[in-house]
Amino acid sequence: MEGDRQHPAPAAPPREHLQLLLRRSREAKNCAYCPYSRFPVGAALLTASGEIFSGCNVENACYSLGVCAERAAIQKAISEGHTSFRAMAITSDLGDTFIVPCGACRQVMREFGTDWDVYLTKADGSYIVKRLEELLPLSFGPEDLKKV
Repeated sequence: MEGDRQHPAPAAPPREHLQLLLRRSREAKNCAYCPYSRFPVGAALLTASGEIFSGCNVENACYSLGVCAERAAIQKAISEGHTSFRAMAITSDLGDTFIVPCGACRQVMREFGTDWDVYLTKADGSYIVKRLEELLPLSFGPEDLKKV
């Protein structure tokens, strides 16, 4: 288990971990419950210890109660005692652009550090990688609460 709140700079995942991470995000997308938006999203999260947790978006008739794939994966990992992450892959059916996490997901991801990789994919499997700090610059995090 990972109780340590320090988040050292992660190394890029080995190629086999990256391919597995991308595959697990695609598999999670296939489990999405999205009868309202019809916009399935899957995410797979690589912990510092090498475990992968996946999540999908789950919608609700009361729209605000739905949860995004990225937060579902993080919550699953947290519930298993993991708080240090190396990378996340996010997958959707978008064809022309790379999927990006919403603002709420970026802030939840930020809770666990800024120095990890986020693989943003297209439906054809191509991807780009961004550091979380690039996706949420000038962010607010747990360390900011200690400044007061």
